[in-house]
Amino acid sequence: MQSITGKTALITGAGRGIGRALAHAFAREGVHVALMGRTRANVENVENELSEFDVKTVSVQADVSDGEEVKEAVQSVKDALGEIDILVNNAGIGKFGRFLDLSEDDWRSVWDVNVMGIYHVIQAVLPEMIERQAGEIVNISSTSGLRGTEGSSAYSASKFAVHGLTESLMREMRRENIRVQAISPSKVITDFASEHNLSDGTEDREHFMQAEDLADVVISQLKLHPRMFVKNAELWATNPK
Repeated sequence: MQSITGKTALITGAGRGIGRALAHAFAREGVHVALMGRTRANVENVENELSEFDVKTVSVQADVSDGEEVKEAVQSVKDALGEIDILVNNAGIGKFGRFLDLSEDDWRSVWDVNVMGIYHVIQAVLPEMIERQAGEIVNISSTSGLRGTEGSSAYSASKFAVHGLTESLMREMRRENIRVQAISPSKVITDFASEHNLSDGTEDREHFMQAEDLADVVISQLKLHPRMFVKNAELWATNPK
């Protein structure tokens, strides 16, 4: 196992849900945290929550679908915290419904955030990782990126693309001592699940995955010896009720 204390992590979609849980998990490990999100108030709130930890933090506003915004935000992070050791691409949106009911705009918005968003952030962070011959890239995907389900054509297509991107980049970056991996959870009880009717509020929440559970997996995999990694971790609730 390796220590990640003292490293710097950039988390996208960091204002709530999985991103917020990741921020707290990193801070508990002594990792300096950069929070990127589309809504400034949300990431600033999380930054305030992290004040109890003895780590450096910075929050930046950016829509990951906008490449120029991402470049400026990443530069602000570097100015404040220095080199980025760990990148977690967590920002994502969903549009759900029958294929013929989803518009072209629905498809483009999902693709622009879930796929091009990852592209933009990696483009801004990766060159320095290659230069240092060290780095960690974690892409938060979904089991919907491994098998399609009814009503999720746009979302599933974007998450299948995330897996393809992750696999290809992983094979390129291994020789640069950069680990690239995907985390693929089934349903996680978050605001995202509620907003898209993926959680009806009647289930026993303790029998479903929580954002903190996923964050624990990310931390444990980053602590693995640098000579190996888990390419894709598929996460399921043990006994959902």
